[in-house]
Order: sequence, then structure tokens, then C-alpha cells
Amino acid sequence: MKDQRLDDTLSYMQVLNFLSKLANQIIQEKDRLNSMDAVCGDGDFGTSMYIAFSNVRKALEEPRNEIGPLLTSAGYSILSSAGGASGALFGTFFVEAGKHAKGKTEVALSDLAMMFDASMKKIQTRGEAQVGDKTMIDSLEPAVRALQESAKAESTIVSALEKAATAAEAGCESTKNLVAKHGRSRYLGEQTLGHADPGAYVMMLVFRTLAGTQNA
Repeated sequence: MKDQRLDDTLSYMQVLNFLSKLANQIIQEKDRLNSMDAVCGDGDFGTSMYIAFSNVRKALEEPRNEIGPLLTSAGYSILSSAGGASGALFGTFFVEAGKHAKGKTEVALSDLAMMFDASMKKIQTRGEAQVGDKTMIDSLEPAVRALQESAKAESTIVSALEKAATAAEAGCESTKNLVAKHGRSRYLGEQTLGHADPGAYVMMLVFRTLAGTQNA
């Protein structure tokens, strides 16, 4: 049964709230992310994300009226402060989503599916990663597919975001069974088995926080 309402959207304030909660969550997760990265990289991923999202939190203090500039500002805050490939890719995620939300003060489910699909494609173009490579794509791709399927079924945003978050969580969990094929972690080979990819974990937090914001 189709249950989407014409007013079933995320408002500017809801997106602002999502970004604020996400920044706070990632800042709190600094030590955990560093520990995760210690077995899959250099051990500084948490510090890098801490700096990046501290700057995102500052950027959110500047008043705006549209969702596009809000997301783009968050993305550029990450790009300007987080080192390494992960910072560039997470920054790209928000910048690209913002480009596709230009002029919008609210976004529907179809908009979200389109925005995050565009972000995923841009990230894959830059990073050349696919599902199974033990990267953020392992969480992002299933979440995007879940959003697209929900949009086709004309589900509510609440339902769609919950499904996307669940898909991202499953994708993150799947990275424990993978050997890294990208970034510095690829040199560690089977040492990365049994450990979740920190980038996939942060991407899971993106969708879980977004779902929680909508349900709040």
C-alpha cells in the first residue's frame, strides 16, 4: 500500500539538527575510531574526524535558509580540515549532496535518494572503490539502494530512513569479513579481518543519525 504523504519531507531545521547531532556523535567517537583505525590503518582516523566535525559544528552556527548551502558548507568544512583520502571522500559526500539540494528548503524521499546516489557516484569516481573493498562504500551503497527502493514504493521518509540505516549497519558489519583493498589498510592484508572498516562505521552513523533525527 502506498503511504507517502505530499508533505512527507525533511525540513531545513531537521537537516540542521541531523548535522549537529552527527557532529556531536563523531566527536564523541574519536577514541573508538582511532582504535578501529589502529588495526586497519594509521590509527589517526578518529582524530581526523574529530577535527573535521568540530569545524562542521562551527560552520552550523552561521545562519542559512536552504538545505543545499547547509550541506555544502559542512562538506567544505571537512575538506578543509581532514587529512587523507577519508576526509576528502566524506567532504565530497556532503558537498555533492548539497549541490543536488540547491534551492530547497525541504527535501522529499525522492530528493534524498537522488542526492545520496549522486554523492556515492562521485565518491566512487574519485576513490574507485566498490562494495566488497572494505571501505565506506560497503555502508553507503546498500543505504542508497534502500532509499531508492523505498522511493519507488512511495514509503514514508521515517520508514525509508530506518531501512537505509539498517542496510548501512549490515554493510558496516560485513566489512569484518573483508580484506581491505584500498588506502593504507590494503597493506595490512588479512590483519584487517575481523575488524569493521572505520569509514564504513562513520557512514553507518550518518544514516543512523539521520533516521534518529526524523523519528525525534
